[in-house]
Amino acid sequence: MIALKAEDVRDFTSKLFLGEAFDGFLVKEAKIVTYNQFSIDGHIRKGYFGPEELEEKGIEEFSSWAMLRPFCFSLIKGKKLPESFQIVLQLPARNTEQFAASSGCGMDGKQIQGLYLNIRYEDGALYCITGVGLQFFTTDRTLEREWDEGVKKFLHGRGIVCSQQ
Repeated sequence: MIALKAEDVRDFTSKLFLGEAFDGFLVKEAKIVTYNQFSIDGHIRKGYFGPEELEEKGIEEFSSWAMLRPFCFSLIKGKKLPESFQIVLQLPARNTEQFAASSGCGMDGKQIQGLYLNIRYEDGALYCITGVGLQFFTTDRTLEREWDEGVKKFLHGRGIVCSQQ
């Protein structure tokens, strides 16, 4: 787990809320504080969709950032900055399996509960904190180190400048 501080908060939030840079992630949860505190549980209510729709749209356990991004943006847009927000993004299962295979960690993607990117904004600073959830205990930190490096490359590839804290 590492913490990365965004050097340009405005650029980061623009890419997060207006661009498509993070659209490939799923939203585990989000909390946005403006004039109220808004909490979003990213779990999909599968009963809302028909079986064909679930399969056709490839809907997983959580909502995609692409689906929730416009709603979240509507909560923060305006003349005043939000007091804070926290968004927990998760790499989709199919990408997690690919990442595990290419990381050299020796784990099967099904052994990984989640690869997370926690985005926190508060007091004018924005941080990205990486996280890994496993289905079992291990002292091997290969996957965690690879995920940390993968997130750094992901952000760098999108022109997002961060410093490690």
